[in-house]
Amino acid sequence: MKKILALTAALAVGILGAAFAVPVAASPEMALAMFEPESLGMMGMAGMIVNKESLDGLSRNIKATFQKAFDAVTGGWQDTTMIVPSTGSENDYKWLTGWKGMKKWIGDKVINALKANNYVVANEDFEDTIEVDRNDIEDGNLGGYSIQAAASGESGAELYDELDADAKNGAFTNKCYDGQFYYDTDHPVEDANGDVQSVSNKGTAALSSATVAAARASYGAARTAIMKFTRDGGKPLGLMPDTLEVGPALEDVARVLLENDELDDGTKNPYKGTAKLKVNTRITSDTQWMLHVTKRQMKPFIIQERKKPVFVAMDSADSPNVFLNRKFLYSVEARAASAYGLWQLSYGSTGAG
Repeated sequence: MKKILALTAALAVGILGAAFAVPVAASPEMALAMFEPESLGMMGMAGMIVNKESLDGLSRNIKATFQKAFDAVTGGWQDTTMIVPSTGSENDYKWLTGWKGMKKWIGDKVINALKANNYVVANEDFEDTIEVDRNDIEDGNLGGYSIQAAASGESGAELYDELDADAKNGAFTNKCYDGQFYYDTDHPVEDANGDVQSVSNKGTAALSSATVAAARASYGAARTAIMKFTRDGGKPLGLMPDTLEVGPALEDVARVLLENDELDDGTKNPYKGTAKLKVNTRITSDTQWMLHVTKRQMKPFIIQERKKPVFVAMDSADSPNVFLNRKFLYSVEARAASAYGLWQLSYGSTGAG
């Protein structure tokens, strides 16, 4: 009886080893290692038995490959952009209004009512889906899916960078909470007497490191504008810009302004070290540049997060898509949107001159 049991066990190990293309003498630890992301392309080189166990293993492997690629992407949106949670289909940003700050408490408290506005941002759905053919599972042709799973993980991790860039690329033509374009010349701000004044956070000067005068007329003008911004009521905000953001075409000019001892004409550079440089490869304009305040709790741009990118699978053997088309589906899904925060925290120039 013991010999029969031993022979049966050996046969079972041999079948399992053939199914997952591991040696007959492979230990359970070796078999599990075949589900590691690096081994996805090797799984089933001799073919796989398509059953619940093998499909669960494949799903775990694809998810692990996706997650490893997702975690490897650092992203740069966090430099200038904050997360605002969303619990419904949209967010209303009227809380950005009525920002008057601390004042002396004399008599009753002065209640700052939120102003009416139409700045409501709806969440959008995003997905990236790969399909795995049942025949490829049976034949062991899985190497390409490893690459697809990793690419899907990178795509999911880069979503917020893409949303952030969309907001910045459209900042001269998209409206913010006060009904004006985010970068505009006539944002309404109340002065100390309650009268509404038009304030600009938009320029047209080309970013220049040619001379002190040219640098002052572009980068210097942006710094001065931000430092002079006031809240409703005329009280200075005390802002200090700290990040200059440009696209690839302006990297060299920006580096001279922020890092060199001298400007292009050999004169001393008064702006060295006044901000850090952020080169955003997703900025589409060759002339647009932006100066930001990023070291406060509130940042100039917003990622409205309803659902973080998550991995989902439709890989049950009896799913309709498997029965009808022999396709197993693996996706990354998210719900989010980009939005604009306080315009006082950023200055943008078209660079058109």
